Amino acid sequence: MREDTRARTRRSRNAARILVLAAAVIGVVHAAFSASWALGGTWLLSTIGAIAVEFSRREPLESGLLLGTVALVKLLAALIPVALDAQRMPWPRVWRAICWVGGPGIVLYGLVNIVASGAVLLGVLVPEGGYDRDAMIGHALLWDPLFLLWGLALTGWLWLTRPVARRVPPTPEGRVK
Repeated sequence: MREDTRARTRRSRNAARILVLAAAVIGVVHAAFSASWALGGTWLLSTIGAIAVEFSRREPLESGLLLGTVALVKLLAALIPVALDAQRMPWPRVWRAICWVGGPGIVLYGLVNIVASGAVLLGVLVPEGGYDRDAMIGHALLWDPLFLLWGLALTGWLWLTRPVARRVPPTPEGRVK
């Protein structure tokens, strides 16, 4: 392997590692808030919606179980790619395929919700029954931008670490060996 190719590969590998770690940090932040709410915390709960606040007040056990499950799923989604990057996961092709669905999926989810909640806040969309201002602000400026960044970092890592087919140089006769 030529020196410039090795250096490019090393830079790409370093960038990939930074992206997978950034994705993990963002995912763990999301999971930590869900876990906090599952345990009865209320800080920033209103930014996901008054319905969530009311549900946690009326049905604390069910709310806790639901949010605890969400926290666990988010935590796994954050940490599995790191383990995969470190080659510590069985069935890496299966996990990468799942990540290829998840990464672009949360990019799309984040983008759609940023645009929709931003449009509501700007008065472009006017919901018939009104809207929850705290929740719209939370989605437009906090939670969904975090989902977008999480998905972009995860997808960037996937792209930089994708298997690349090796090119076989042709023989002097023009045929591939």
